[in-house]
Amino acid sequence: MQTSLLLSVFRQLPLPRPRALCSRTFTASQRSVRVPEAGPSRLGPSGARCYSEVSQQTPSGERDRSAVGVFTPKAALLFVTAGVGLFMYFRHEKQKLLEQKEKELESRQYGRAHVGGPFSLTTHKGEPFTEKDMLGRWTLVYFGFTNCPDICPAELDKMTTIVNKIEPVHGPILHPLFISVDPARDSPSQIAKYLTDFHPRFTGLTGSYDDVKATCKAYRVYFSTPPGTKPGDDYLVDHSIFVYLMDPEGQFVDAFGQVSTVEDVVTRFNKELGEWQKEKGRKV
Repeated sequence: MQTSLLLSVFRQLPLPRPRALCSRTFTASQRSVRVPEAGPSRLGPSGARCYSEVSQQTPSGERDRSAVGVFTPKAALLFVTAGVGLFMYFRHEKQKLLEQKEKELESRQYGRAHVGGPFSLTTHKGEPFTEKDMLGRWTLVYFGFTNCPDICPAELDKMTTIVNKIEPVHGPILHPLFISVDPARDSPSQIAKYLTDFHPRFTGLTGSYDDVKATCKAYRVYFSTPPGTKPGDDYLVDHSIFVYLMDPEGQFVDAFGQVSTVEDVVTRFNKELGEWQKEKGRKV
C-alpha cells in the first residue's frame, strides 16, 4: 500500500530536462567570450539563462601573428642573414677552387724542363718551318739521321704506331716531326725518300749545320759526327735518343727514351690531353 502510493507520487514529479544554451554566433577574427543576456525573457525553456557570444579585441601582437603566421620581422631577418651567409660561403669555396687549379697549373709548368725554343729549318718539301708551325697541335719530335742502321727506324716506327693509335680516337691532332742531325748528307729530297716508310703525316726537317746545331741546343739534344768527315763518307752520328712530346702551345710535356713503350706514350698523351681539355676546353 505504502509502496504503491510512493510510486504514484514519483510518477507525478516532472522529469529534468536538458539544460538549454542559447547563443549567438559571431564570425570574426577577434577572440569571443560568453556573457549572460540581461532580462527575464532571456531564459531558456527550462529556466536556464541564455548567453551571448561577444567579440573581444586581442592585443596587436596576437592579431599580427594571426595575419602573417610565424613569418615575423625577426624571422625575415634571420632568413636574409642565412641567405647572405650561404652566398658568401659558396663564393669563397669557388675562389679557393680556382686558386688551387692555378697553383696546380703553375706547379706543373714549373716542374717542366726548359726544352724547345725558336728555330728555323726547311721541310722535306723545301718549305720553311719554324717553331711557330708547331703551334695549334700536339707534336712528337725525334732527332736522328737517315743513314742510321737500326735505332732511328725503330723509333720512327714507334712514333707511327703511336699516331695510328691516337688518331682514330682523337683525330689528326698529333703531328710527328723528324729533325736530322746530319745536315751534310740529309738533304730535303733524301729525307723525303726516307720518310716514305713511315707515317704519311711525318714532316722532316733539315738545314745548315749552324741552324741544326741551334735547334739541337734548344731541345737539349746531343749529337756528334766524326772529325774530318765529308758528305759522301760512310759514318755514324752519335746523338741523344728521345721522343719529345710538345703541347699545342709549343711547351715541353715529356721525353720518352728507348725503353718507353707505345702504351707508355699513349697513356701519358691521353692524361695530358685530358688535363689540357679540362683547362682549355678544347683538344688543341
